[in-house]
Amino acid sequence: MPFNFNLQSTLHVAIIMDGNGRWALARGLPRVAGHHAGAEAVRRVVEAAPDLGIGILTLFAFSADNWRRPPSEVAALMELFVQFLDSETRPCVDNGVRLEVIGRRDRLDDSVRRAIARTEASTAAGDRLRLRIAVDYSGRDAILAAVHGTDHLSRETVDGILGPPVDLLVRTGGERRLSDFLLWECAYAELVFSRRMWPDFGDEDLGGAVQEFRSRERRFGGVPAEAAPREAHWLD
Repeated sequence: MPFNFNLQSTLHVAIIMDGNGRWALARGLPRVAGHHAGAEAVRRVVEAAPDLGIGILTLFAFSADNWRRPPSEVAALMELFVQFLDSETRPCVDNGVRLEVIGRRDRLDDSVRRAIARTEASTAAGDRLRLRIAVDYSGRDAILAAVHGTDHLSRETVDGILGPPVDLLVRTGGERRLSDFLLWECAYAELVFSRRMWPDFGDEDLGGAVQEFRSRERRFGGVPAEAAPREAHWLD
């Protein structure tokens, strides 16, 4: 189904939601408490995104490498994900949010796959925000699958399979790496890093990241308008 962009909502912002476990441990709480608090942060940024000119929001929820975590934590994450989908489907419909899940599904439990299918079908008509949640996702695996799935290999073909290029990538939690997230799509993304743990991230933080993005000159390999050195920037 084609996605109709709001004229003012043209940015594709991707977020690596990092710091849930550390946030909880710093408060003497179990790691799963941080994941529950992180779900509230998702609600905040989803509500704020359209008014900031964001048309596509891609969130890194669970990587292919996260299966290495303790089984109890993985089970809690999957249960929380199903609860999130079930509780947020109606608000997404009411607010024009089209929710999609990217990543592998063959390793997910049937209950998770059914919840994904229900939410995707129910929100398919949303045209205010395209919300993509990456679950069991690996950027390298996604590129390999795209290459194996086409007879005519070109940048345009891979673009069409993987999805839209990212304008701005934000990572919370103080780390500064991509962690196998949207590697192809982030070829010319602007990167913003925040020391704030994901459960504390809110609409003002997202607005600050977008403001920082809009202050930068995107050259895509071209010549800068002015050769001015830039200092390392943290979003704090």
